[in-house]
Amino acid sequence: MSLAQLHYTSAPPGPDGSGFRFTAVSPGVPATLLREAEQLIGYEPPRDLPDRPDAEQLKSFPKAFSCTELADGGRLLCRSVYTGADYSGRWGNFHAHAVHLPPGTRLPDGALPITVWESPRWAEATPPGGRPEPVDRIEPSRLLRRDGLVAFARSRADRLAAFFADLRTLADGSDVRQLVLVERDSADVARWIALACTVLPREQAHRLTFTTYTRRPQQARQQIVGALPSSEPVGHDHRFRVHDCTGRAAGEPVADAWAEVCARIWTAGRPELFRDTARDLGDTADDVGRLAVAALAGGVALPPAARAAAARRAAARAGDLPEPTLTALLGELARAADGDDGSAGSEEPAALAALLSRLDGHVPTVVSAPLAARVLTLAVRGRGPVPALGAGSLTPEVRAALARDLAPPLRHGIADPAEPATGRPLALLHLADLLDVDCTDLLPEFAGRIARELVRTEPAHETPDTVEPGPAGTRSAAAGSEAPSSAVPGSAVPGSAVPGSAVPGSAVPGSAVPGSAVPRSELQGSAWPRPIRPESDHPTPGQPGTARAGAGLPGTSRPGSARPEAAQQWPTRPGADHPRSARPGTSGPGSGRPDPAGSPPPCPPALLDALQGHPALRTALFGALDALARAQPAVVAGRLAGSGLPVAADPGFPHLRMCVLGGAAGGPAGGDRRGRLRAVLHTAGVSPHADPAVLHTAFRLVWPDEPPTGEEASLLLNELGSDAHRLAGTRDLLVAAALAAPAEDAAAPLLAADLLRCFTTELDPADRAPLLLLEYAALLGTDGEGENWVERVRALRDGAVEPVPEQVTRRVYDALARRLLTVPVPESELYALARSGDTALLAAYERAARGPAVAERLRTAPSYVAARFCDWSAYQGTHPGWEATRTALLAKVLRPAVRALPAEDRTAVEEALRRTGRGRLDAYRAWNRPGALGRLAGRLTGRGRREDERASWPGDVQPPAGGGDR
Repeated sequence: MSLAQLHYTSAPPGPDGSGFRFTAVSPGVPATLLREAEQLIGYEPPRDLPDRPDAEQLKSFPKAFSCTELADGGRLLCRSVYTGADYSGRWGNFHAHAVHLPPGTRLPDGALPITVWESPRWAEATPPGGRPEPVDRIEPSRLLRRDGLVAFARSRADRLAAFFADLRTLADGSDVRQLVLVERDSADVARWIALACTVLPREQAHRLTFTTYTRRPQQARQQIVGALPSSEPVGHDHRFRVHDCTGRAAGEPVADAWAEVCARIWTAGRPELFRDTARDLGDTADDVGRLAVAALAGGVALPPAARAAAARRAAARAGDLPEPTLTALLGELARAADGDDGSAGSEEPAALAALLSRLDGHVPTVVSAPLAARVLTLAVRGRGPVPALGAGSLTPEVRAALARDLAPPLRHGIADPAEPATGRPLALLHLADLLDVDCTDLLPEFAGRIARELVRTEPAHETPDTVEPGPAGTRSAAAGSEAPSSAVPGSAVPGSAVPGSAVPGSAVPGSAVPGSAVPRSELQGSAWPRPIRPESDHPTPGQPGTARAGAGLPGTSRPGSARPEAAQQWPTRPGADHPRSARPGTSGPGSGRPDPAGSPPPCPPALLDALQGHPALRTALFGALDALARAQPAVVAGRLAGSGLPVAADPGFPHLRMCVLGGAAGGPAGGDRRGRLRAVLHTAGVSPHADPAVLHTAFRLVWPDEPPTGEEASLLLNELGSDAHRLAGTRDLLVAAALAAPAEDAAAPLLAADLLRCFTTELDPADRAPLLLLEYAALLGTDGEGENWVERVRALRDGAVEPVPEQVTRRVYDALARRLLTVPVPESELYALARSGDTALLAAYERAARGPAVAERLRTAPSYVAARFCDWSAYQGTHPGWEATRTALLAKVLRPAVRALPAEDRTAVEEALRRTGRGRLDAYRAWNRPGALGRLAGRLTGRGRREDERASWPGDVQPPAGGGDR
């Protein structure tokens, strides 16, 4: 095929005129092509070169070699050179020789346009006769040979990556701005273009348009525009990206890995690597991995991002890579990249780990072992991902070298408290086992960290009980147990404080509970708050309505008492607000059953695998968890029940076994919590008589948030015996159950009696008085009540070491009030009530008198009406509190009852009063008679009080000591 040619220069007059014109054109070239080409082939000499150069100076003028896309889709290759003076002697002439490539055609042999730069076929003068000689091929230039381009690339090494990055975006169309190359020699621009065409896919290289020189870059239509320093500047034009190779390089790092790989290949002198990637496959610009694989296999050093791309490519196409290429690639990847330590932000560690995982076991160990060593080094030193390798992944030599180099950082990583123990440190422990690095001394602390992570929960779920120091030691704010010395789950207490490898059931050093085989340091206080102990409701004898000294000050306690008085308490009202209103035996975070609404997550698979293959870690972890299970059983059960922790086959660690397996133990249906206790104890694998502490743990698993009922606690005490509770440390939990029992719990007084009988000398002084009050509440109305009921109750209450819990006081006061409202009542007891002025006791008396039982007896028993009138009209002026109470009862309770009685009952009331003598009948008739005399009697009996005046209730202002209107 003969190529159509065009020659253009300043010529003497002829048929086509004179001046600049086409002087030779191949036959068949259309006029439209000539008009378009005339706008593209012009030449303006540089401003800084001589105006009238001699023959030698003409050689220094730049050559404008261009490849331009035409309107019809074809290409125009043109070489324009400055020739000096024209035929008339006028300076400024040039000669342009162009070749037209129609759409869809290329140069012969598929040669790239840049390869014919300075080809011998280009003419510098019009051919004789005005007819171009036929040309079927254009020989390539000898100036763009491999060695010359390599030398040029090395001389521009600091600019290559930036140029290739801009070239890629230009070629794929993501950025259409033109590239302007500023060089002092147009031949260097041609070399840049040759480098560009080499790295681009073949098709993109054929479509690339360029010019090696123009004085006006703004008017150039090509993608790559060559310019001299004297050309018009375009630095501030947004249409161009300028690479000025005559000044200093910008120095900014290039983020384009493909451009960096291309630059490294050229500076390494290996341009032939592009032949098998860019030219044949045609998508190197979009897939840096393929080119990076070829470069690394060819021994070209690459930056970390490119190495990561090569590793990802090799992992995806490992089966397609020839064995020599794969071996060479792995050898190069096993060597550290320059300036890379695998630090955070680098993609290489993860890519290398993925490649190793893909190849491990599929290639000979001698081939993959160097890569495995590199991956392990990055994982340990550079915090990269830790691979899961087996013993066959390393050769003995590599394993020994790694053990020597990585032992210190391995141990440091395992002990690093900043890392989640079940994450990276656990994987590092596996590597330590793989490399035979001894980490036995780290296991107790490491196991403690794992244990705290496994049982970590919300801070408000369960916290250590508040403690205060006192002469008798440190007493927990919960029911009578000491705060544990072991770390609370999730705390920052060093794991070494948790006995990670202690023998199950062994005692941890600490102060022992007197008479108990379980050290107090091992027993966490009850999860239940202490019963309410009021601060100012107990008047001192002789000073009614006032508080004990110091009792009204918040946060204060009696001398010798270490029990805080402001701790949060359970509600004391009976009914739905009490914690026992919840159905017993339901699931929840401390019930020993997994909570369906928020079941704990299973243990991490990596931890389960480590426990199977690392007996020492399993022993240390189970020991640490067992200690935490002793201290916080409800928390541990809530987090680990159903977690899959393999404790079933281990005969030790009873507390942990109860927490993990207790949820699956089942137990009798119907809310039988004592049966559930037996089922949980069965999972411990040890008898509570052999290890008493398991009873304490089981107790708190079955009753995590509330004390047992009085009946449950009493049955547990009688079923297991006092010795078992004494040794297990659950005695104080039973005491708390008695003191926190609501008024409707009829078994609480019997429980108190059992506790006083079984633990005669061991009870806390602060608990003895409340228990005696509970016991006495059950004796009132029986043969065992004795005498001086009021004084006895008040003496027990006032003699307590600490304020008596409100629910206990209310229960005994209500029982005493009911007893005082029965018949007969010794007058001494009523007088003791009137003289006491006890606000709470009088309120209980009035509350009982207003109750339905009294109302029913007043309606049906005239003798009871008479007895109440006698009581409520007696001891006038004894105490203001009694005066207010009795007058209110006369007016609000007795008067309506008397008025509702039939005539015969009224007569019976008067008859009963007549038999009592001492003028009580007259007083009754005066109180009940209307008119002036009745009003006078009312002043004595309370009738004269205004009917809308409300009765005295707890909390009312105490009346003046001398009496008077309220």
